[in-house]
Amino acid sequence: MPNPSHLALFALAALVMNAVPGPSNLYVLSRSLGQGPSAGLVSAVGLALGNLFHVGLAVMGLAALLRYAPGLYDAVRFLGAGYLVYLGLRMVRQGPAQTVTTAPRRPLARLLFDAALIEMLNPKTALFFLAFLPQFVEPARGPAALQFLLLGLIVTATALPCDMLVALAGAGLARAFKGLGSRLWPRRLAGSTLIGLGIYAALARRS
Repeated sequence: MPNPSHLALFALAALVMNAVPGPSNLYVLSRSLGQGPSAGLVSAVGLALGNLFHVGLAVMGLAALLRYAPGLYDAVRFLGAGYLVYLGLRMVRQGPAQTVTTAPRRPLARLLFDAALIEMLNPKTALFFLAFLPQFVEPARGPAALQFLLLGLIVTATALPCDMLVALAGAGLARAFKGLGSRLWPRRLAGSTLIGLGIYAALARRS
């Protein structure tokens, strides 16, 4: 296993990286805006579960397929992008007579599933683990697969609190909208954010 100082440096790098605003933060923010803090927190957990899926792929070496199979990469990317747009349209198309509080609330179990599925269908996450984790593996200090697993768990563990803080911030933003007399705008903003993320995912090129 890597030495403690090596792991501490890696954990710090992962925390800084996860604290930088990105698509996952925006996704959690949109869920908090649309359905409150519990939805955002559950979505953060769902993203973490999706991350663990990619950690497993990296450990087994299957993530390498995405690097060398452009067709598979694009298929997974478009599936994920399409699902994001679908979820966003569901929120934006809510009728004018409905509000955030009167609209049917999406069950938390379904929100957990949505977030996990979206992250699992994000090929960039798989490629990230494949490119980032090997830089910190020390072959002389034990099996590479176990080190991959440990490093992947650290990345996930540092991402979860960052996303949860975003979820709480999103709930505060939703309350601010409500204080301004608007109860539809949080949901419309949330839906538009999901649609934007889907379009971004569809147009993003593999780095």
